[in-house]
Amino acid sequence: MPTKLLVFSALCSLAFAKSMDCRMKVHESVSAPPQGYVSKGPAPADTELNLRIALAQSDPDGLIDALYNVSTPGSLAYGEHLSKEDVEKFAAPTAQTSDAVKAWLNHAGVNATPISAAGDWLSIALPVNQANKLFDADFAIYTHSETGKQTIRTMKYSIPTELKDHIDLVHPMVAFPSPVSLRPVVSTSSDLERRATKHPANCSTSEVTPACVESLYDIPPIKVTQRHNQLAVSGFENEFANQADLQTFLEQFQPDIKGATFTLQTIDNGTNPQNGSEAGFEANSDIQYAISISHGVPTTFISAGPNNTDGDLDGHLDMALFLLGESKLPQVLTTSYGFDESDLPRKLSHKLCHVYAQLGARGMSLLFGSGDGGVSGLQSQTCNATFVPTSPSGCPFVTSVGATQLVSSHGGETAAPFSSGGFSDFFFRPKYQADAVKSYLSSIGSTNSGLFNASGRAYPDVSAIGTNLSIIIDGRLKILDGTSFSSPIFAGMIALINDALLRAGKRQLGFLNPFLYKNPRAFHDITTGSNPGCNTTGFPALKGWDAVTGLGTPNFKALKEAALKAARVPHPHPIETECTMQDVLSV
Repeated sequence: MPTKLLVFSALCSLAFAKSMDCRMKVHESVSAPPQGYVSKGPAPADTELNLRIALAQSDPDGLIDALYNVSTPGSLAYGEHLSKEDVEKFAAPTAQTSDAVKAWLNHAGVNATPISAAGDWLSIALPVNQANKLFDADFAIYTHSETGKQTIRTMKYSIPTELKDHIDLVHPMVAFPSPVSLRPVVSTSSDLERRATKHPANCSTSEVTPACVESLYDIPPIKVTQRHNQLAVSGFENEFANQADLQTFLEQFQPDIKGATFTLQTIDNGTNPQNGSEAGFEANSDIQYAISISHGVPTTFISAGPNNTDGDLDGHLDMALFLLGESKLPQVLTTSYGFDESDLPRKLSHKLCHVYAQLGARGMSLLFGSGDGGVSGLQSQTCNATFVPTSPSGCPFVTSVGATQLVSSHGGETAAPFSSGGFSDFFFRPKYQADAVKSYLSSIGSTNSGLFNASGRAYPDVSAIGTNLSIIIDGRLKILDGTSFSSPIFAGMIALINDALLRAGKRQLGFLNPFLYKNPRAFHDITTGSNPGCNTTGFPALKGWDAVTGLGTPNFKALKEAALKAARVPHPHPIETECTMQDVLSV
């Protein structure tokens, strides 16, 4: 292993980073800014940039193998989730990597601060002129023409050739903020004029309540007992969850648990003001359905503030790294925000996905709404030549949740036309869904040929009702649509199942997908509807898995029984297992 001095001697003098004597190699580049962004000229030389360096990890493949070992029913390690320390051993950079990168930065006069528990993410702050020299870059100001959002980015950056195996990426450099976020669509609204009933007959095609959800998915009255069973709801974009609205919602729609509340956790100087006028459609939707469907499983609202330093990820990476640093994790996290996959560079998508894999290995179920734009992405938009996958749904280590709608008052469901679904351009199809997706592709034949990556990770994985949901905003009843409802509804059911598992002396489900795809009969198969977009009818919902509703909507009792059957009584000591073949991340 080379010493710091030997490593350092191989590097060029950073004071002359743009000279011909410096062996620099382009690490990431884009040909042009995303649609809508326009360059306004060079960034001021003294503007300070907050950047992050992702160091190469010591054993990322071993972490993925371990994740599948503890998440696949039938494995000897199923349910034996890794400890915080075990995960950090996989994620930590080698001493050679740490020494080489620190020597480079020290020579440039740049201080680096570790911001992840494993030490694989470093934070640096430096002015634009120094960053231009250090990375052989040209930072400029870019403004989004429609939203006015302004950011400083470069079209390419370089690192010393000797560091190409030690640095995975520097961020944010070539990644631009997404101009949109994943939010519900308001369909109708009205004043709160009546009290709802918990009777299943409350289901209607014009208004869906928690009682309707319980009727649809066969969720019986349950009293949760495991206080260490935790459910978390993420909040971004200045979306605030209102306690008074939650109480009004529970009194009207779930009186058996009225008085249930949530605790607040903040990151990046996040807040959660309780003025009724500041109540968020998104935050209230997530909180009210996560708590009501989970029957009051202890819930935390994690509010990410505006002072994030993860660039275009808007706090998603900050939240994941914060959770990795916690000694105890919530068993379930639901998120109703996301991106179009094309908005993120491939390297960054892979790094964020691997952070989610680390959380999954520790026993956390991560659920994301698939998006509300059909095959056109996060939200309905004009497409270019191909369909638009969404992120993080394309990550193989999260569970993507699509949406359905009612077709009758008797509980029949069809695919919601806005339910985003399709195939990732960044990630290969994981083995747990290979057979199901192969069958679907065979069924659709040449439909949409050339418009999607037929070898990519397919999503959504599952679905739940996502249209005409009743919520309370500032004391008033609103009716909304979106996969923003579907994800917390499914998360609430997983939290209930975890309660039963823990009560039986077993482990929580953790990373869900291998278990879900082994139990397709625990779902109501949705076989009608499609998700149009990009001047097409999109993907059709068919028998079995499909790219609109995934495996379908849950039969709670069947899913709970399958979970209890698959779970093992925890082994008293860590056991050695043979690793499974890992999924290849990059297409």
